[in-house]
Amino acid sequence: MRLRVLIVEDEEALIEPLKYNFTKEGYIVDTALDGEIALDKIFNKPPELILLDWMLPKISGIDLCKRIRNNKETKNIPIIMLTARGEENDRIQGLEMGADDYVTKPFSINELLARAKAVIKRARPIFAEEKITFCDISLNIATHKVFRGDKEIKLGPTEFNLLRFFLENIERVFSREQLLNHVWKNDALVEPRTVDVHVRRLRKVLNTNNKKDYIRTVRSAGYSFGHN
Repeated sequence: MRLRVLIVEDEEALIEPLKYNFTKEGYIVDTALDGEIALDKIFNKPPELILLDWMLPKISGIDLCKRIRNNKETKNIPIIMLTARGEENDRIQGLEMGADDYVTKPFSINELLARAKAVIKRARPIFAEEKITFCDISLNIATHKVFRGDKEIKLGPTEFNLLRFFLENIERVFSREQLLNHVWKNDALVEPRTVDVHVRRLRKVLNTNNKKDYIRTVRSAGYSFGHN
């Protein structure tokens, strides 16, 4: 099944390379030059992914993101915000309005393609790879089995989902709140410090017999997974 991506961007010089590269990757690509056109296309035929510029004519990217999230027919569409606004407060605002990811211009097209694949996997598990590997760690989504080398590792459901999320987002730093949103989703009873408990459990099981620790604690920021 070919997935549809809607590029909402008013810089025509940026639209063409985006359209070319996403089409090359097998996506069906549609475009919109302003927020009103985008809104009409999204509500008439919801895409599987939206690349959304922050600064748009008629309806801003932030307002458009909010409207998408407030509509029951479109609220689960993955959104990646594209913007030249790189300040931390801007990133936080974009994520709080419902964006799944945030890419600052100028950006690497390969990184954007990788992030697009990751947010689609999280939103639509049917499109996820059955097996994810990183170095000597292997996670099978279908069987819920995890191996480190040739030894199977027993994980609880939360640790399994946490490891899967880390493996789908290698080297990226996530705050406790972001991990709660992506791994625990809508469980309002879970507090941010609960993340620390499950990270410790995951770390302990993964690193049995003095195996290399791929989980990195980033002071005042959160956690990442990758080559430390």
